[in-house]
Amino acid sequence: MKKGIIFDMDGTVWDSSENVARSWTVKVHEAGYTDRIITRDDIKNVMGKTMDVIADLLFSFTEKGPERDTLRYSCQNYEIDYLREHGGLLYEDVFDTWKKLKDMGYHNYIVSNCQAGYIECFLEHYKIPYGSENDLIEDIECYGNNLMQKAENIKLLATRNNLTDACYVGDIQGDYDATVKAGYNFIHAKYGFGKIDALVPFINSFPELIKVVPTVI
Repeated sequence: MKKGIIFDMDGTVWDSSENVARSWTVKVHEAGYTDRIITRDDIKNVMGKTMDVIADLLFSFTEKGPERDTLRYSCQNYEIDYLREHGGLLYEDVFDTWKKLKDMGYHNYIVSNCQAGYIECFLEHYKIPYGSENDLIEDIECYGNNLMQKAENIKLLATRNNLTDACYVGDIQGDYDATVKAGYNFIHAKYGFGKIDALVPFINSFPELIKVVPTVI
């Protein structure tokens, strides 16, 4: 038996909204939209969506097409560099909890709807080893790598790592819907950005996973 815990990023592992907003505002101003400010609430309200959808929602002051796409790529690329240096707001005891889960025999992974490089910049900022079965995070996948939706990437990662059972830990309805579509169990991070329209196992803080995961997988 190989049991995996697949984690969402934003609203589950960390809150990067403040620094994402700051980095995007820099690029928006550089592009000439000096009267526009991207706020933390702006970013929090679109967390979990893919970058093309986020751009349509936040950059409605631009013309859809090359103008909007250019601004989006500028923002998302600078965001990676900014977060790699500055990080975000890490939730309680994330790394210690990952280590305990690994010691309990579980395998830790991350799947997100983010752009390519986003998960890596998080792991590199905090110097978290990843990429092999000996590491704290064994594998990662995201929309930006393959343009596949979250349900598909959950299934892809589970298959790639030969998981016999898995659960997904996320904070918004889209996370739950994707997990159900992928055919796995779900744990709601209630401290995150959203609510779930279903009765599901939940945690009020990250360390509670130690007790909740064994009841799910």
